Amino acid sequence: MKALGFIEVSGVVAAVDALDVMCKSSAVEFVTWERKLGGRMVTIIVTGSVSDVTEAVECAKKNAQAPIMASNVIPNPHDETLRMVQLSASRMTRQA
Repeated sequence: MKALGFIEVSGVVAAVDALDVMCKSSAVEFVTWERKLGGRMVTIIVTGSVSDVTEAVECAKKNAQAPIMASNVIPNPHDETLRMVQLSASRMTRQA
């Protein structure tokens, strides 16, 4: 079963650090990120198995450089939720 993991941190540097912690702690893949308020609030989205995503989010909460403002794991996300995340990922691809 696939899951989506979300963390929200303050700042781009803290977000990259948290993503690094998440990817090193378990077998998750980066999906996309959203920057709001000029990059002051950054949401990182990863995917993987429910256990891997849960472990990655928990590790980021414990070991990231900056405090995690919000986090969530969605096991077996609904198709509409996946569509919204894919929209975000496609915007990131277009910008690159």
